[in-house]
Amino acid sequence: MQQLTRTTLLGLALSLTALNTQAADPIKVGSVLSVTGPAAFLGDPELKTLQLYVDELNKKGGVLGRPLQLVHYDDGSDANKANGFAKRLIEDDKVDVMIGGTTTGATMSMAPLVERAGVPFISLAGAVVIVEPVKKWVFKTPHTDRMAAEKVFEDMKKRGISKVALLAETSGFGQSGKKETEGVAGKYGITLVASETYGPKDTDMSPQLTKIKNTPGVQAVFIFGLGQGPAIATKNVKQLGISLPLYHAHGVASEEFLKLAGPAAEGVRLPAAALLVADKLDSKDPQKPVVTGYAKTFQDKWKTEVSSFGGHAYDGLMLTVDAIKRANSVDKAKVRDALEATKGYIGTSGKVTMSASDHMGLDLSAFRMLEVKSGDWTLSH
Repeated sequence: MQQLTRTTLLGLALSLTALNTQAADPIKVGSVLSVTGPAAFLGDPELKTLQLYVDELNKKGGVLGRPLQLVHYDDGSDANKANGFAKRLIEDDKVDVMIGGTTTGATMSMAPLVERAGVPFISLAGAVVIVEPVKKWVFKTPHTDRMAAEKVFEDMKKRGISKVALLAETSGFGQSGKKETEGVAGKYGITLVASETYGPKDTDMSPQLTKIKNTPGVQAVFIFGLGQGPAIATKNVKQLGISLPLYHAHGVASEEFLKLAGPAAEGVRLPAAALLVADKLDSKDPQKPVVTGYAKTFQDKWKTEVSSFGGHAYDGLMLTVDAIKRANSVDKAKVRDALEATKGYIGTSGKVTMSASDHMGLDLSAFRMLEVKSGDWTLSH
């Protein structure tokens, strides 16, 4: 009898040890980001944000009593590499969730893999094609390119602008942006009187902008791109003496753009997340505590300015953590369902309410119209 009791106790002790070990197993968050290459000024703050907040969450005991483990790869702004790394995260690293895909191209190369494997995936890229049509396992945090075009055209309409020249990048983001811009122009009474393109690695857009300058009737220029290209184009606009109103999409919403474009950015208008003007928001704005809190934490840690791209990563991680807590599980299907049921989450991008037909959950009010004044982002009125 005594022997049996001892065996039983030993068995119980082993079971408890196994349970404790199991409970302490990390929740694996996989990420593929463009930390180097043309999209680095998006990917770098995204990675810094994920590293920072995974550490912060772990200091507070992790999630469901388990530590988070960030497993990340740099695709070098190459969509083909993103596909290979996504495969590795799913098959070798066996991650529970994925956050990343800095660019639309990278995201779209990863999407079929996560769909097949059934892994919840939150993209940090802009194009509407990521979530339209809805893919079961794919979500995203940034505002879409269509929303950017609509917000810009809304502003142009207010200012009596109806004839516009478009300069779009040949990247996934730029081409999707071009398509969406062309698609919604008529709705706002806008005519695109000129349409030019440039490559993401181009170092001079003067030829395209000269054509735009010589197009009769142009009232404004709208540049749709990300990374360094739009800053170069902004300088070219100044160099060519084009004095028309200049608009950009949200792909340049960072301090880095202001540094790269310099004085040429003065007067540039664009739609962006509230994060870029955190300190200028009204004290009653529900986003104010979120964006000022993120901005302070990021700046204290990395000694550098925040960008809306880092904010997208913050939202991606916090939406994931929120979904895991509500699901009370890291079961992939349960986390996916919880993500889809997100209601009223206040993030750096805006108020997020998702559904089976909307895997982003933002509306146009989530965008603020900004203008560059004296080398800084200001709220446009």
